[in-house]
Amino acid sequence: MTKEETFKIDGVEVFTTNIQSKIQAERILKMLESHFPKLKINFDLNETVMPYPCGHTILRVEGNTINSEKIIAIIKKSGFMCDILEDKVCS
Repeated sequence: MTKEETFKIDGVEVFTTNIQSKIQAERILKMLESHFPKLKINFDLNETVMPYPCGHTILRVEGNTINSEKIIAIIKKSGFMCDILEDKVCS
């Protein structure tokens, strides 16, 4: 483990992404499941009307050990944006 890697233990991490379609989400989901077979991972594609980051899809990851930095890196390497969900109001 490097210093910049962030792990969440026994919980849920929620990310925002700019993934727009079910096909894109399924491709990323398969990739993440192959890297993290013990995690429960799913997408919510309902919030895509506004531009990213206010318009976004939700990636929800649940498990014993969640490597947020690696998840973000995999999604970004696939050509999409991804960040940990922040508490903020978009207008």
